[in-house]
Amino acid sequence: MTALARPTHGRMIGGVCAALAQRFGTSATTMRVVFLVSCLLPGPQFLLYIALWILLPSEEKAAGRAAR
Repeated sequence: MTALARPTHGRMIGGVCAALAQRFGTSATTMRVVFLVSCLLPGPQFLLYIALWILLPSEEKAAGRAAR
């Protein structure tokens, strides 16, 4: 599995679904569909998405940390 970081390419909004797809070895489209279907259920999906958007580093920042 790869490190969890938002990719610079293949993003739709914040890159959270693309990052999760890379991490778990699925396609970004599959992860986006799973997220959209989960939004039909009660729960804090949007808040979780926003929190991951804020907390996950972009690939550029993650690569800079790894180079140190």
